[in-house]
Amino acid sequence: MGAMAVGSRPLVPSRLAPGGVAHGSRRTPTTVIGAYVALTKPRIIELLLITTVPTMILAASGWPSTWLVVVTLIGGTLSAGSANAVNMYVDRDIDALMERTQARPLVTGVIEPRNALIFALSLQVVAFGVLWSGANLLSAVLAFAAAAFYIGVYTIWLKRTSRQNIVIGGAAGAVPVLVGWSAVQNNVTWTPIVLFIVMFLWTPPHFWALAVKYADDYRAADVPMLPSVVPMAETVRQMTLYTVALVISTLVLLPVAGLGWIYGVAAVVLGAIFLGGTIALGRNPTPQASMRLFGFSITYVTLLFGAMSLDVFVEYGW
Repeated sequence: MGAMAVGSRPLVPSRLAPGGVAHGSRRTPTTVIGAYVALTKPRIIELLLITTVPTMILAASGWPSTWLVVVTLIGGTLSAGSANAVNMYVDRDIDALMERTQARPLVTGVIEPRNALIFALSLQVVAFGVLWSGANLLSAVLAFAAAAFYIGVYTIWLKRTSRQNIVIGGAAGAVPVLVGWSAVQNNVTWTPIVLFIVMFLWTPPHFWALAVKYADDYRAADVPMLPSVVPMAETVRQMTLYTVALVISTLVLLPVAGLGWIYGVAAVVLGAIFLGGTIALGRNPTPQASMRLFGFSITYVTLLFGAMSLDVFVEYGW
């Protein structure tokens, strides 16, 4: 539930939300409905849900109840949308200072801050109710905890005070795998914990690749995002370390989750490409190169979790 989505994405084409809001663009919402949709940061939610469904497939050793999948996706979407809307409410002052966020609805005045906050809190209440009634209490509590962590720890505290903001705060974006697993199993075991670690380690190189391009924006808003406060060489060094740890964690999942060769080959190949792209960014530290890596980081997690699902279906004859 972190802020991950803006700019051009070579591997992930932009789409339009209701009201003419392009996910990941700076287009100003053209309707009030479009503005409320923009408050939830739909592109980020898409990414979170990409990890939720494959985790549910893994937890069920095949396709779980379709109703459970739908309920979990709705609850997760509402919870993440709520957290993102509160993020925009809190950050409306610095959003006005950053070029890439100046078209957000609370900056342009399409939506009043009070109305945005009411909308956000209402979404969270509904999300909790949907997950509790349709899945179980554990999944509802985990989704709520992720939203509270994203708002309280990342948005209100770390984002403006620490260069480790996205490292620690990004943990909220790793919680959907716990929600997906718990919705099916009503527990949290080592498999979802390793998946959580995978997403936790993926977030820094993913987001810092984006932040390289918008480093000047973060400086203008006095937000200590790593690429805006340290030399490029140090940023890439940190990205490389996290990427190495990420690849190792994806391989640890093999024995922990009992996955087979399909996932294993995908983890190795995709990890090698991701690591190679990160090293290449250090050799060619341009905004264009950083955005190519950012685009691939999304493709990486999509294909990795897709391979995990395929592995489960093949293993269990689905």
